[in-house]
Amino acid sequence: MNYRLFGRSAMRVSELCLGTMTFGNDWGTGSDYETSKKVFDAYANAGGNFIDTANRYTEGTSETYLGDFLAADRDHFVVATKYTLYTRMGDPNFAGNHRKNMVRALDESLKRLKTDHIDLYWVHAWDDTMQPDELMRSLEYLVSSGKVLHIGISDTPAWIVSCCNSIAELRGWSPFVGLQLEYSLVNRDAERELLPMAQAFGLTVTPWSPLGAGVLSGKYLQSKAIEGARLKPESVRLTDRNLSIAQAVADIALEIGVSSAQVALAFLRQHHPGVIPIVGARTEHQLVDNLGCVQVVLSADQLQRLRAVSSVVLGWPHDFLAGENIQNLMFGGTRSKIR
Repeated sequence: MNYRLFGRSAMRVSELCLGTMTFGNDWGTGSDYETSKKVFDAYANAGGNFIDTANRYTEGTSETYLGDFLAADRDHFVVATKYTLYTRMGDPNFAGNHRKNMVRALDESLKRLKTDHIDLYWVHAWDDTMQPDELMRSLEYLVSSGKVLHIGISDTPAWIVSCCNSIAELRGWSPFVGLQLEYSLVNRDAERELLPMAQAFGLTVTPWSPLGAGVLSGKYLQSKAIEGARLKPESVRLTDRNLSIAQAVADIALEIGVSSAQVALAFLRQHHPGVIPIVGARTEHQLVDNLGCVQVVLSADQLQRLRAVSSVVLGWPHDFLAGENIQNLMFGGTRSKIR
């Protein structure tokens, strides 16, 4: 596996990130300790060093397992965790992005992970009771304390991320260096605002659910009802559109002799080079298959076929501004000559 610079931080991370939401069976859908260790070891042995978790993943078990797995060589790994979501139902100070919850959540994550610092601390989701300047001031407090090296933000509107990073630049505070969001061939909504914004600010994008909750693995093509599957037949993800995309992925996978999952992941990596997919797995076999995507190179024709079947309407004002009429009005017919 090769390595990438993460955002503008110059931190070196592997080209695939290991997602650990499946570490622990507290939610009834994850893996036990031994299986989780095999997944972790398979990733590390392949050269992976970028680990993603969160304080709420399997009620803290994910971080606890990782604390054991990382202990032998903690500084080799780039450890990312998150805060925002509640850890005590009914108590407003045990949820949200405010500093009280932030500091407490971080200290608890540090204990479970058995480390004295987090390499990348994510805001898990935007909390609309928090002002951008106060959020960035609070995160700067953590960076200044040495407990956090870099910060990122997840599941947040583009205009808010832009506002936060502009404030950080103005004040000389640490900016967000990464953006986490849902992005896959069955959900390309991020291409409207979030991905262009990330490129403008130099943010590395780490998509979660890059296989569309398993739709793009191809396992639902024969039947929507699969015993033990994550999605039920009535799931909103199992639409005719999404299954058509999954079929196109499967067709290309058959052409080049790889798995559907490898094709779906390879598309994200080639379609947007600033993307580092988060790959998760309940078994070692699933993980090894996902890691094989780094060897897959899709042709221009294959990329175009996948873009066409999964196309997203950018909407206003993007479609309007790209129109021939407005382009001629703005540039007097010279746009193609401007570099």
